[in-house]
Amino acid sequence: MKRVILLITILAAVICPAQQKPKSAPAKSAPTKPAPDTQTFRDTTYGIRYKLPAGWVDRTKDIQQGNDSSIAEVFLAIFERPPEVVGDTVNSAVIIAREDATTVPGLKAAAQYIDPLNKILTSQGFKSNGEASTLEINARELVRADFVKPRTEKLNMHQSTLVLLQKGQIVTFTFIAGSEEDVEELIQGLSFVPASRAR
Repeated sequence: MKRVILLITILAAVICPAQQKPKSAPAKSAPTKPAPDTQTFRDTTYGIRYKLPAGWVDRTKDIQQGNDSSIAEVFLAIFERPPEVVGDTVNSAVIIAREDATTVPGLKAAAQYIDPLNKILTSQGFKSNGEASTLEINARELVRADFVKPRTEKLNMHQSTLVLLQKGQIVTFTFIAGSEEDVEELIQGLSFVPASRAR
């Protein structure tokens, strides 16, 4: 279990703001009018759909390198700006990953994933932002945990992780941004196709 949770905390560290002015952004290599399908991440195994924010940077392949996909796998890792470009704001991100539920002894419900997640994130400087709750998206029930990490006197990093237990796998959806409102907006991009079509 720690494999994916630690990956999330490493990613959080990567996107934390540095205390300096942002560097100039690199030239965009994406076409100006991408095909409609390139704006949506799709996973047919779990029926996941995620509408990608325009202009964001996809670093999924970089993060996947060296991971044992039979145990854990990152499906999507996108950032508002390249992680190596430092700035004075939170670099918003969306990370979708899965791990084998057998890595968590006795796991029978998604809610059981929250306690170890909370322990690891609080050890990294995050604070739980309220009790875990349930959230339903397209008839899929997910467990939601919210966290906040102070970066400066006026700047906080907000993180919401949604947990889905499906097909013997733990699927996590992590949204990171500089405000609760921005996190909510990122969550709005997540949807699921009906179970009968998710093959």
